[in-house]
Order: sequence, then C-alpha cells, then structure tokens
Amino acid sequence: MEQSFHTTVQKQSSRVFIVLPFDPQAVWGKKQRHYIRGTINGAMIRGSLGSDGDTYFLPLGAAWRRDCGMEAGTAVTVVLWPEGPQQETLAEDIASALAQEPTAAAFFASLATFYRNTYVKWIESAKRPETRAKRIEEMIKLLKEGKREK
Repeated sequence: MEQSFHTTVQKQSSRVFIVLPFDPQAVWGKKQRHYIRGTINGAMIRGSLGSDGDTYFLPLGAAWRRDCGMEAGTAVTVVLWPEGPQQETLAEDIASALAQEPTAAAFFASLATFYRNTYVKWIESAKRPETRAKRIEEMIKLLKEGKREK
C-alpha cells in the first residue's frame, strides 16, 4: 500500500504542496478524505490529502516546511501510506462484518484514524467471544447510522 515517488514541491498562490502522481481512490480505496503518513526527503509527515477534482495533492504547511528546509522548487523523494487501521489489516471477524455491510464499510473507511482506532480498540478489548460479537454488531449499526463513535 506504500507509494513512493520523486517530484518537486509546487506553489500556487499562497499554497505550497506536492502533487500525487497516482489516484489514492484507485490505490487505497474510495474515501471522502484520505489521511496519510509518510516521509518527504526523510522528514516525517502526516495529514490529509486535498483534491481539486482531478488531481490529488498533499498540502505542506509553513511551519513544517521551515523546520524541514523545503520550499517551492525543492526536489523531493516522497513515501506515503494510509494512516490508521485499513480494512485489509483488520481482524477477520471485523473485516467480514464490514464486507457484508457496504454502507458501514464506506463510512468506516471515511473516518479519521482516531475514530477507526477507537472502534477497533473497543472491540479488541472484549474478554469473551460473545461480547466481541455483540460489539461488532453494535459497531456496524452505529456506522450505518453515520456515527463516528459509540
């Protein structure tokens, strides 16, 4: 799932960003917002991708650029991956429940990492199998209702 590429930091008006040479919807699945982690010339970065409708980009804030010594025109090596639990890395019972409920799965995929982690930790903390199963059922119900947390 990790994507690596070489590019140049760009600037348009007051925005400084890196254009992605791939479509994250095709590579990482359809989501309302893609939260990522990675490195740019070895410097850690995390955030969310932006889009102008045709192209996806990673905005680079002024403080981050200052601390990492990067400005528009800098040649960079970028390595990015999706942040947080992804559906293909979930426990089989959770992944199966989401696969059976596309509405819940789509909403889960669109959630920020914090909310996905909270759901997974809540399920994983169950001591008994029947408690775990009930929590998975409840998670699916809540996700179908569009609720970010229990």
